[in-house]
Amino acid sequence: MSEDEAREAYENAHARSLRQYCGWSFVNARPQRLGVAVSGGSDSMALLDLMIWQGKDKGFEVRAVTVDHGLRPEARDEAAMVAAFCKSRGVCHDVLTWEGWNGTGNLQAKARKVRYALIADWALKKGVDWIALGHTKDDQAETVLMRLARGSGVDGLAGMPDQFERGGLHFVRPLLSLEREELRDYLRHQGISWCDDPSNVDDSFERVRTRKVAAVLGD
Repeated sequence: MSEDEAREAYENAHARSLRQYCGWSFVNARPQRLGVAVSGGSDSMALLDLMIWQGKDKGFEVRAVTVDHGLRPEARDEAAMVAAFCKSRGVCHDVLTWEGWNGTGNLQAKARKVRYALIADWALKKGVDWIALGHTKDDQAETVLMRLARGSGVDGLAGMPDQFERGGLHFVRPLLSLEREELRDYLRHQGISWCDDPSNVDDSFERVRTRKVAAVLGD
């Protein structure tokens, strides 16, 4: 076996491993129709592709939804990229738009709250009973650090759950024990593109500052 063939075999085995790992989210129960929240970033694009595989394997329908918060001109192009990918895979995709930001308060917290509300309303209308979110091991570490910094104490160590119920919907985080770079390697091997959100390097956001601290602690 040549070096290139050996690398290809390894990458294929790694892809199969990720798909099998994500399948554990559906061992005890599975959706009738799974909604996948997709921003166009690497985490959510990997989630979407992996959930498409799970849907085919376990017999449930997958739909994708993108929330455009109306805050960045690039968001429309990112949603279009997701739509094109979904069309190539035969997956229904919807874009939800938020225009309620008045420039006051905690932007990320308010956007997160609105995002959940918009997705929940979309799920109800589309008959979606489960929602998959693309949070990763990196997000989990950042969340724990943020909660500890706020004085959450022992409760902060709990982090994000891999499954939870909200508004009559079942939410699942299949990627919570996987690292972002591992998912990007998967996307590169599959030839799947993703978008980089410039707000992810904006120090005015608490999560971005925490991400940098986490990177230093991890060195």
